[in-house]
Amino acid sequence: MSRIIFYEDRNFQGRSYECMSDCPDMSSYLSRCHSCRVERGCFMVYDRTNYMGNQYFLRRGEYADYMSMLGMSDNIRSCRMIPMYRGSFRMRIYERENFQGHMHELREDCENIMDRYSMSSFMSCNVMEGHWLMYEQPNFRGRMMYMGPGEYRNFMSMGWKVSLAGEDFHQSCFCESHQGKALTV
Repeated sequence: MSRIIFYEDRNFQGRSYECMSDCPDMSSYLSRCHSCRVERGCFMVYDRTNYMGNQYFLRRGEYADYMSMLGMSDNIRSCRMIPMYRGSFRMRIYERENFQGHMHELREDCENIMDRYSMSSFMSCNVMEGHWLMYEQPNFRGRMMYMGPGEYRNFMSMGWKVSLAGEDFHQSCFCESHQGKALTV
């Protein structure tokens, strides 16, 4: 079973809150969060309630001052456990909202979606197998977004912004195997 412990202060000091499943609103447990320890499993943490806002992926390990390490403020407001998964990975990305336009299927990590598929953008996707992390920039850098199995019909309605350069949020993606490495097929 997955388990993460949040601490109000750096170096695992101050009040703590232990979480073993999804938590849509942590504000009643801690007023701030400056460190955490992931004892088992993987989690996404969010700076707004109900799994909204900036997201950060945390795997097993100690994060004595992860707020400054990730460039995050002290207001972690929700967390989501990412379930263990050992199967195959498959996701379809679509050029436009509601699964319209050109479609490409991913089965492995992709360092640069725009270059590989010659797409100027993609605005919806269907995660059919596995758990994926989408990144803001090529080569798995920048802000990230967790994508579990399901349909994502309109990224803009989910709060994803288009940059001033006209590039979409998601430039690279990573299929998470929970073994500390990316799955390659």
